[in-house]
Amino acid sequence: METTAETTSSAGRGRRRPPALAALSGLLLLAGCGGSAPSALNPAGTGAIRVSGLWWLLFWISMAVFAEVMAVLLWALVFRRGTARVRHGQPLRFVTVTGAAVPFVILVAVYGVGLRDLAALGDPPDRDAPTVEVTGHKWWWEVRYEGGSGATANEIHIPVGERVRVRLRTDDVLHSFWVPQLMPKTDLIAGETRETWLQAERAGRYRGQCAEYCGTQHAHMAFLVVAESRAEYDAWRARLDAPARQPQTEAERRGQQAFVQGTCAACHAVRGTGAQGRVGPDLSTVGSRWSIGAGAVPNDAGHLGGWIANSQTVKPGNAMPPQPVDAAQLPDLIAYLRSLR
Repeated sequence: METTAETTSSAGRGRRRPPALAALSGLLLLAGCGGSAPSALNPAGTGAIRVSGLWWLLFWISMAVFAEVMAVLLWALVFRRGTARVRHGQPLRFVTVTGAAVPFVILVAVYGVGLRDLAALGDPPDRDAPTVEVTGHKWWWEVRYEGGSGATANEIHIPVGERVRVRLRTDDVLHSFWVPQLMPKTDLIAGETRETWLQAERAGRYRGQCAEYCGTQHAHMAFLVVAESRAEYDAWRARLDAPARQPQTEAERRGQQAFVQGTCAACHAVRGTGAQGRVGPDLSTVGSRWSIGAGAVPNDAGHLGGWIANSQTVKPGNAMPPQPVDAAQLPDLIAYLRSLR
């Protein structure tokens, strides 16, 4: 009997473990929500502020409805065997008011707020607003500015407090442009030019992401929006349109020669040199970019060398094949690319 009791007790403890494990899993998931992950509930731009406000409105309405339902349930459980008599017509009136009239008023109010926010989000910027042209590729973002000659990749600079028009195109499949802290999603559809806008209320760096599954490396199709003062933005635009920085050391000169005369120049461009490829990203400012491979790895010398030698080991399926770079030339090529800022 003691053995049976112990077995039963052990089985009971075993049955009690899943809820504990479930709670622990929930805590781990909540912990994963911290850090620097972008969140639409931590808005930094005019558009995201509206989305966040609507979300919180719906959340608190849902909480109020939940509280009301629980209160009614509790009342029914407490008084279900009581002696209280209900007058004729009272249940119908109660159901009509709480089950039809109140929800109707709430839904109409929420619908009105949603229409107001939708109209505000669709309001285009002024005609003289800065315009950014963004093209989605598998799997990176090409960024050009209207009226400028330079291009960059996976990085958009905007002036703080100003609305910036963003024209969106796709070069292949469907993509979706999303900066959670600044603006809702906008889909990129083949053959169409879509428009949205960005406006940051405070300086900072805001991560964006492709939000439409577009193939193997969809998760590594990120970009960065850099919101800065107007003076910093103008200075950055001037650097973007100017020729690339010239080599300053012998290693950088050898690296430039290896870049221009090798296979790199067939696909990539560096302004002011003989490299004018248009297949891959423009590398005129690659040394200052926040990442390699649209968020695949950090932009440092080690990862850059691995990317040049064989990017397929870093981001499988991307369009860049392994490069036949001589081992003696690789350090010079890395030094040159790192100098392009």
